Amino acid sequence: MAVFFGHCLNSRFATSLSSLSSSFRSRPHSKPARISCSSSPSPSSPQMDPQIEGNRNRFMDFPYVSGLYRDLMVELVLTMESRLEPYLLPCTLPQDVQYYHNDARTAHGSLHIRSGIKPSPIDFVLGSWLHCELPSGALNITSLSAYLSPLTDAPNFLMELIQSSPTSLVFILDLPPRKDLVIHSDYLKTFYEDTQLERHRQLLEKIPEVRPYSSSSLYIRCVISPTAILVCIETEAGKTDRMEEIVRDYVSAVAKEVLGVWLDRCACGEREMGEADRIYLAKRDGIIKKETLQIDLGSSLPRLFGQEVAGRVLEAIQEVSHTRGI
Repeated sequence: MAVFFGHCLNSRFATSLSSLSSSFRSRPHSKPARISCSSSPSPSSPQMDPQIEGNRNRFMDFPYVSGLYRDLMVELVLTMESRLEPYLLPCTLPQDVQYYHNDARTAHGSLHIRSGIKPSPIDFVLGSWLHCELPSGALNITSLSAYLSPLTDAPNFLMELIQSSPTSLVFILDLPPRKDLVIHSDYLKTFYEDTQLERHRQLLEKIPEVRPYSSSSLYIRCVISPTAILVCIETEAGKTDRMEEIVRDYVSAVAKEVLGVWLDRCACGEREMGEADRIYLAKRDGIIKKETLQIDLGSSLPRLFGQEVAGRVLEAIQEVSHTRGI
């Protein structure tokens, strides 16, 4: 879900990192399911209940953004879920969490979460969209994240598009690390240097309308990777065609390529983990997701949707991410 969410309300632009990684529950005698790296779903993938499929389609509508943004998000979600489908459970969130709004209907949101089967390296995947009518104009946030379990130490996946006007966009894309990059230089080389992720950020920053975006949250700066893409894209007033060109030719291409890297090297990569490492990861993941909920969603959702709706949504996220009581 959108996370730098509190910062969205205090400035024109915002970014979000919802590090809702799940806590590890040890199963010492169970072998984790291996994720197929096939580009097509396994024939053994379970059939989805029609009602569940209908709710999924409502999330996939992305009703408040243009066709260009909608097509990009749909393609990313379908690509991720088709690769991971045999290892994902259906979304079982209550209907009033899968889609929700405030009393005045000036804020609307949709949440889509699918947990991974146990045991497997997949913790859960999370997609969301938010539409808010603010005094400064409409704010649209679409996001897609995937979180791995402590059965692997590979990075998570995060992508978010934050649009405050047709000519203004904040683009966040990262594979947030789950180990200390100073101590574990091999981790840095495997997931960030060998994959050449830095070239995508450098490519975007060569575009005249693109400038680096810096989060006001020091905590967020600590949990992103050194190759994280956090950029603000602004075109001249009325130049919506130029913004669409940048999104189509650069943002879309980079997002698809980085997702491919994550699927191949992180979700589908085999990483042997000892019990001590798993315990450490479970603790680290738990701390990050707890802080994320407290700092961002816990304060901003009630302001937009009211205590009742916000409480319902937050409780559902806590249930899936095992943050309740941490």
